[in-house]
Amino acid sequence: MKIIIFGATGDVGSAAVQAAARRGHHVTAVSRNPSALAASNPSVTPLPLDLLTDSQPAARATQGHDLVISALRPPAGRETDLIPLTRIAVEAARSAKVPVLITGGAALLKLADGSGQTVLSAPGFLPESARPIAEACAAQDAMLDLETGVDWTCLRPPALLTEGPLTGQYQLGTDTLLTDAAGVSQISFADFGAALLDLAENPRRSGPRLTVAWRTPAPALAAG
Repeated sequence: MKIIIFGATGDVGSAAVQAAARRGHHVTAVSRNPSALAASNPSVTPLPLDLLTDSQPAARATQGHDLVISALRPPAGRETDLIPLTRIAVEAARSAKVPVLITGGAALLKLADGSGQTVLSAPGFLPESARPIAEACAAQDAMLDLETGVDWTCLRPPALLTEGPLTGQYQLGTDTLLTDAAGVSQISFADFGAALLDLAENPRRSGPRLTVAWRTPAPALAAG
């Protein structure tokens, strides 16, 4: 499979690049930071590109690929850029007539306590520092509802995306925040990237929005 990954040098993007290359796919790794795009695998082609400066190259670069993965995340202070960035990735997929997998956010996932509250709406659930990106992710969700003519799937993380091992021991859900056996909602970047590739290779799903989390605490983190 030929996959183009936008945001290829971020935490999720780099994990997705590694997962795709490990499985033998050909990857075009797009990032606005050329110095971070040194290819460590012959199946990975770096492509320096600032999507917000000129979106047209994104559509051209996507031609000839089988799938788009958007792992775009703007830096702190520019969280609202998430919406135009996601729109560019979706438009590139629509232009190439291929599916797009989008890294979403946990903002609108319901808490598992039956309260009806979401990660974003529950009082005191989010630290104030996380609210700007959560609000941007909620806006991203609303934007996707208006997108037509393209096969999109949004994979939303649990409450915590963290450094950690690749375990392959994750669970998929739909609209409710998932937790592991210890009641913690988390997953490693490595396993999130692997989940994206699993969806790429096996696109059967119950809806356009999914979420993922570890089933059991990862061995390296269980003691904590």
